[in-house]
Amino acid sequence: MRYVKWSAIVLFWAVALAVLHYTLPQNDVVRVTDTYEKREDFGRLNRFFWTRADGSVTAQSNRDVFFIQTREAGGDVMVYRNEDTGWGWPPYFKFDSSNLQAIAADARSSAETPQWMAITHYGWRLEYLSIFPNALSMRPVEGPDVTLVPWKAIIILVLLAAFAWAVWVRWRRFRAARIDPVLDDVGDSFDAAGDRLSARRRRIGDWWRGRRD
Repeated sequence: MRYVKWSAIVLFWAVALAVLHYTLPQNDVVRVTDTYEKREDFGRLNRFFWTRADGSVTAQSNRDVFFIQTREAGGDVMVYRNEDTGWGWPPYFKFDSSNLQAIAADARSSAETPQWMAITHYGWRLEYLSIFPNALSMRPVEGPDVTLVPWKAIIILVLLAAFAWAVWVRWRRFRAARIDPVLDDVGDSFDAAGDRLSARRRRIGDWWRGRRD
């Protein structure tokens, strides 16, 4: 049972950390090389990672999606999708994908005269599943070595920690006021029943010894 308990705990925290890593906003400094729009076919394995106009999980088999091609300072390629999240999950309330596509198209630059952009995004890039991070916003920066503090992610984590602490405190108070007294009463009842059973056994034992004497 101990191994099952710890396996469940490890699995819970692994899933929770994966959800946070996928959902929290991240910043990349890149150079935009191209922008395009492509008809994307959704498969069973990657359907969950795409959104539609209202931000919910897509029910369509295919549709047009904006993409932003970039290169990082080290030369690695990174491709972002540019989709509205709408009122769905994650709750970034993004409705300006067309505007962001126009900004990205205007920010295209070459390796000889690079224009570095800080892209805020969420999600993962998994090539074998055709999964792309979703760009949320972008702005020009001085260079590839600029320091970007993830203020949005920090604020979200602080709010989540405060919420978790508030739930934990209320749960402890509820348990102390409602659950623990009931468990104590049940324990006292079992103890009393055990005492009565022991007393009865002693009386039976005394009676049996009296008969034998």
